Amino acid sequence: MAVLTPDRTTETPVRRTGGALRGLAVATLVANIGIIVTGGLVRLTSSGLGCPTWPRCTPESFVTHPALGIHGAIEFGNRLLTFVLLIIAVLTLLAAVFHREDGRRRRDLIVLTAGLLFGIPFQGVIGGISVLTKLNPFVVALHLILSMVLVALSVWLVRLTWRARVTPVGTGRWTLTRLTWVALWVTVWLGTIVTGTGPHAGDANAPRTGFDGLLVTHVHAASVYVSVALTIVALIALRSRAAVLLLVIELAQGGIGFWQYFTGLPIQIVIFHLLGAAGTVALATNLALSVRRTRVPATP
Repeated sequence: MAVLTPDRTTETPVRRTGGALRGLAVATLVANIGIIVTGGLVRLTSSGLGCPTWPRCTPESFVTHPALGIHGAIEFGNRLLTFVLLIIAVLTLLAAVFHREDGRRRRDLIVLTAGLLFGIPFQGVIGGISVLTKLNPFVVALHLILSMVLVALSVWLVRLTWRARVTPVGTGRWTLTRLTWVALWVTVWLGTIVTGTGPHAGDANAPRTGFDGLLVTHVHAASVYVSVALTIVALIALRSRAAVLLLVIELAQGGIGFWQYFTGLPIQIVIFHLLGAAGTVALATNLALSVRRTRVPATP
């Protein structure tokens, strides 16, 4: 009878870091997922051009104006959240710099936290370009993908600061986790194309991709089937908790996707689908990082 093997019982120990750094790592992950959700609310409430320019909100001011109404307040509020992410990122980097294990700094933690810190303003600039291009759907898609990259990096940071062990596996199973991870990213990217073709553009006058909506939806659905199939194979091969968690969220995410499609894309359901996308990226990354490849020595 197959038994699930908890990741923590396997080999390759990684020492837990200081409590402050562990907490900040979790805060980094939560904040980067959170701003994806709030960014989705900007789009779903047609507030994408609530601040009609960038980096200012209006040509005269960096802050919103009552004349811009609720849309201006929503967009400006989302912009302010970038500074919250920056504060968390700075604190996390400082915690990594001052952290010591056996009297030595952890270079991997410093490099990773620095990457997250510099990635946040870069992602913000892409968001600004999306405003300047009047919500070009391909720029908006890139904006979301970069946010997902920050989520993946945040998961890596959480694993480095919290997880004690990873599982040594052969090349075949290691490759399977990478294929599953890549397939998930393809699914997310195709999801941005579907969004760029659909009705929730972020503004009534925003351009769309011009693709056939039904066609891109079917292609996206096909990629979901591939991702789920690979995850099932990974679960059978690894029998790990990480694979179970990924499969559960993929099935839930797929169900939400069908629900929103057949109910006319209601905002309340779409926002959960966006949250689910961030969750699948996080858990697919967790699966990929839960194993390491072992090489069998060549026979003399």
